[in-house]
Amino acid sequence: MSKSRIRIGMVGGGETAFIGGVHRIAMRIDDQFDLVAGALDADAARGRAFAATLGIAADRAYDSYLDMFAAEAARPDGIEAVSIVTPNFLHFPVAKAALEAGIHVICEKPMTVTLEEAEELAALVASSGKQFFLTHTYTGYPMVRQMREMIAAGEIGTLRRVEAEYLQDWLADAVEDTGAEGAVWRTDPKKAGAGGAIGDVGTHAYNLAAFVTGQEPVELLAELSSFVKGRRVDDDAAILLRYQDGAKGSILASQVLPGNGNNLSLRVYGDKAGLEWRQEAPEELYFTRLGAPRQLLRRNGAGATPAAVSGSRVPAAHPEGYLEAFANLYRDAAKAIIGETGPSTVPGAPDGVAGLSFVEACLKSAQAGSVWVRLAD
Repeated sequence: MSKSRIRIGMVGGGETAFIGGVHRIAMRIDDQFDLVAGALDADAARGRAFAATLGIAADRAYDSYLDMFAAEAARPDGIEAVSIVTPNFLHFPVAKAALEAGIHVICEKPMTVTLEEAEELAALVASSGKQFFLTHTYTGYPMVRQMREMIAAGEIGTLRRVEAEYLQDWLADAVEDTGAEGAVWRTDPKKAGAGGAIGDVGTHAYNLAAFVTGQEPVELLAELSSFVKGRRVDDDAAILLRYQDGAKGSILASQVLPGNGNNLSLRVYGDKAGLEWRQEAPEELYFTRLGAPRQLLRRNGAGATPAAVSGSRVPAAHPEGYLEAFANLYRDAAKAIIGETGPSTVPGAPDGVAGLSFVEACLKSAQAGSVWVRLAD
């Protein structure tokens, strides 16, 4: 990796934004980015004040992302990449403007709020010559990458079933009525998109399943519910999946189940073996061959695959977690930006389109009375 840091700006991620802080930590862990500019808040004065606390020079703390892209493009030391950590409805216009300004993009998921926007943005990425990365965090975990390698190597045999669950409880009450910022925009279809839980956590579960198996389902059937009275988007979803070669699957995505913090899990079964992983115990991967005892594999321990080793920073039994997984995405994005060879494992524009195709198919299925719907090719 080059010693020269990539100059990066940030859109969103102000003082009260959780995910902005996560991105800033992740980009610092491997010391490959310099955060030198930002349009951090819809309240420009508040954004400029917060930028000063991050060490961003006053003349590079901007009132809007358009101001930032125009000014930075005119500087010999202008930003080379931008991190987009805004509510969903701003992902498309900000990413579009960045790509048109010749700037690489690292974007929070979902890629956009509609499939049409996602397809337009993917076409722009392809024609721009710039890199686009989608921060599906959980693909950065070493044991998730080990699952992917083991499945690709034929360790589980022919795929039979994929079971993904992403369960939370933070929206079990009408939190949006208290004015909590994250809850307000996530339950507003104009800002989050028509999908609620399916867009916020369902897309993570869907992407994770596709990432490790290397397969996208061809059909799905969805039942979407809004358990909290008056909520305008779904907060609970149960989805069945069908794959091209006969495998089956399911996704359960809910934000209203008491006792669940960030309970993401993935189980994948073939005709020879099965694999099980939980985000709340990310160091562990269970592998069971048919007719053999259940085997516990630990991150960077015996039996670790190359992808798991390269995604680890410390020896086995020295725990790593969410921030390190996020940092793996930034590290791999940096490698791609500076032109290092080798396949990237960071989700990109095609994954973003697939996520919005998933959301659209879920909405279409549910609105038609929970019928089977074919996913867009």
